[in-house]
Amino acid sequence: MKKFSFLIAALLVCTISFAQFTTTIQWYDGGRVHRGDTIYYNPEQKLRWDDFKGRPGQNSMAAAITESGFGYRMSMQSTNGRAHVVIIVYCYFNKRNSWFRKNMNTDYALTHEQHHFDITWINTCLFVKKLKAAKLTTGNYSAVVDSIYDECYDSLDSMQDEYDGQTSNGRIRKVQGAWNRKIDKMLAELVIN
Repeated sequence: MKKFSFLIAALLVCTISFAQFTTTIQWYDGGRVHRGDTIYYNPEQKLRWDDFKGRPGQNSMAAAITESGFGYRMSMQSTNGRAHVVIIVYCYFNKRNSWFRKNMNTDYALTHEQHHFDITWINTCLFVKKLKAAKLTTGNYSAVVDSIYDECYDSLDSMQDEYDGQTSNGRIRKVQGAWNRKIDKMLAELVIN
């Protein structure tokens, strides 16, 4: 009987602690003002060549390079036995580390580079989707969020490599056209909230 009573008490404590743990996921967009070296993704704003402020890599054969990525900031507040975690997610383009070669700044090349940033956004949205589906607790939230981040960043790297590999960095126009349609379709299907 003591074991049974202990089990019921333990279950009640677990239920109470799960009920008192909440998570909020927010997007950070930089206030839509893009000063400095960072542009935060905005589906209604496309990159322009004057956003690319870096110097071309001497050992690179690329016409242009887009440096983009995503990250998060996480904080937890705990009061009166209640824990609340806030995860702020952002997707960015780094102006200083993105560049283009002189006379290579065509509309075609800019579309290719924009799609690198779009691929980053797609994988950032996957990160948020997985965070929302995760069963986070006070005991696991940090490790679970880190694991989901690593998984989604690996997915981002793979998709970027596949994109450049299949299009030969945009040089195979027919394949680039197929990727343009694929990325545009993926963007249209995203549900962001």
